[in-house]
Amino acid sequence: MRSVRARAALGATLVVALALAAAGLAVLLVLRANLTDQAGLQAEVAAREVAGQLALGVPYDRLETGDEEDHPVQVTDEDGRVVAVSKDLEAVSGTGTDRVTRAPAPTPSPTPSPTAEDGDDDDDDDGTDGPDPARGEVSTDDPDFANGTATVDGDRADYRFASVEATNAAGLTLTVHAGAPLAAEQRAVGSVRGAMLTGLPVVLLVVAGVTWLVTRRALRPVEGIRREMAAITASEDLSRRVPEPGSHDEVARLARTTNETLTALEASVERQRRFVADASHELRSPIASLRTQLEVGAAHPELLDVTGAVADTVRLQALAADLLLLARLDAGERPGTALLELGALVREEVSQRTGDRIPVTVSVPEEAGGLEVTGSRTQLARVVGNLLDNAERHARSAVRVAVRAEGGGVAVEVTDDGDGVAEAERERIFERFVRLDDARTRDEGGAGLGLALARDVAVRHGGRLTVTGAGERGARFTLWLPDAR
Repeated sequence: MRSVRARAALGATLVVALALAAAGLAVLLVLRANLTDQAGLQAEVAAREVAGQLALGVPYDRLETGDEEDHPVQVTDEDGRVVAVSKDLEAVSGTGTDRVTRAPAPTPSPTPSPTAEDGDDDDDDDGTDGPDPARGEVSTDDPDFANGTATVDGDRADYRFASVEATNAAGLTLTVHAGAPLAAEQRAVGSVRGAMLTGLPVVLLVVAGVTWLVTRRALRPVEGIRREMAAITASEDLSRRVPEPGSHDEVARLARTTNETLTALEASVERQRRFVADASHELRSPIASLRTQLEVGAAHPELLDVTGAVADTVRLQALAADLLLLARLDAGERPGTALLELGALVREEVSQRTGDRIPVTVSVPEEAGGLEVTGSRTQLARVVGNLLDNAERHARSAVRVAVRAEGGGVAVEVTDDGDGVAEAERERIFERFVRLDDARTRDEGGAGLGLALARDVAVRHGGRLTVTGAGERGARFTLWLPDAR
């Protein structure tokens, strides 16, 4: 039962078995009811034939009851006494009385029927309520039916009995019980039941076998996907892909989704490897420079470049902080839900920049209290600082910062009058460890993480960071964040 094929075959077999059992039971019940009704109709015809003879005044001992074996007959009077039975009837049940011997009573002789002048319009002479069949007539009411048995000439069998009332010419109400055999009904029901019990196991075996084969064929691509995934896991080769069947069913969609996942995983792993390699390369330069300066200082204290050592240490500290923040962002760290006034944050960040080469011009509207966003104050301050660092590095004479409401959010624009960014490179500069000016020294150009980090923070705050041209020359970086409201 650990196999999907086995469970599917068992489930289908059980469902079909229940359905066939229910259908077979319904067929048997309907068949039995129809055959029983036919037997009842035959019994009613036989009973009415005998009742008609009684209504015509035929004496009891001269009644024609037909084939006694097919239609055993028993006639009783109002007191339940047996007044007539068919020939060779030895025992009977289901008619209300099991006596088959005629009671010692004289055969009534025909008498004229009473007329309306006798005052017997509504009630019988015995004072009983309710209309009886008219004298010399057979009741037109529906007969009563019952199942019973009868023994005719030593053979006992089941019968369907119909009871019909009739009044003879003497005004005596008689009840004729005539039966019809149920042997045909029993044989038919038994044959159908036997055929069902014989065919049911065969049908269930066919259903189980077909389900097993169909499920096996349907799951064959899944097994291929599993084997290929196991091979990929063992080889650690993420460039491999699972086979995609040519069908358009769920298995094909599973294979396509698996390959898309492998592609994303391969890109993630490759990005992580490149990040580690680039980070190691970037860290190696300031560490090597700092070590060289310290070794020279240890050997020749008078040659120790304290300023350079401090600069390398600061650069190394900044690079380590950037790498740590990027790692936290990649791990899915949430930005937080603190309410921040973006204009005040920009003013505070600019006021702390005392060593800038070019003074920063800040433009914040007077209604800055409405420019509120939610997020991490530290991370957003880091974004503004990185954008200002980038502008200071490339500007010639001016760096401007403007805060304004825009499109259901708040926009921060940082503009410089440098050489700008070529349109073809405006997305590439947001990649990690990318520096467009390859001839620029590392000290001047940084590690290439500032803009990448800024865009990651913006995206995780539900915003965006883009770059465009600023007039004839220069670049304009726009940070947009959704309004806190």
